[in-house]
Amino acid sequence: MRAAARQSLPKPVASGVPGEARTFYFERDFGRHAVKIMPGEFFVARDDVVISTVLGSCVAACIWDRSVRVGGMNHFMLPGEESGAGDLTAASGRYGVFAMEQLINELIKRGARKANLEAKVFGGGAVLRNLSTLNVGERNAAFVLEFLNTEGIRVVSQDLLDVHPRRVAFFPTTGRAMCKKLTQTDSSLVAAEQQYTAKINTTEVAGDIELF
Repeated sequence: MRAAARQSLPKPVASGVPGEARTFYFERDFGRHAVKIMPGEFFVARDDVVISTVLGSCVAACIWDRSVRVGGMNHFMLPGEESGAGDLTAASGRYGVFAMEQLINELIKRGARKANLEAKVFGGGAVLRNLSTLNVGERNAAFVLEFLNTEGIRVVSQDLLDVHPRRVAFFPTTGRAMCKKLTQTDSSLVAAEQQYTAKINTTEVAGDIELF
């Protein structure tokens, strides 16, 4: 794509909210500007951009309001605030309770109505043997489904559990989500999963998805 054409495409716009993703790049696979969600982060947009992440035992929820064409994604590591920290720090986004509430609240701030929200959920894979015994992926998957059910948000598709890491791409204006199972776990994902294990030890603690 020529530079001039690329510059004319919409770009992700940061709102400055704590925990918001800041890794912007151009996604050649989809010909759009994109934002990458790291563990503990989220992003909400109403432009024709791509929100992407890579998941191991973590879970990402992609939530969308079709009536106002606004959507967002989060990426959390553990279900609840096992650390007992109740402050709204950047680390809070690593926990599902805060990550889900934060994403829903930001969507509502952008004009979404809770009654109109739909969700697609991904992740919870048992990608490392030492984590599978702690059921981190299963706990994350069970949490996100229970949370959405309690909040009355319909899950229209899901790709949870299994043993593979996943790459997820979400298009917030259309609600389209794409998921790719990865055959190998990269070193950064391994390191992150090992950190989750250390954290847990310290604190004692399918639908219309497109494949690409």
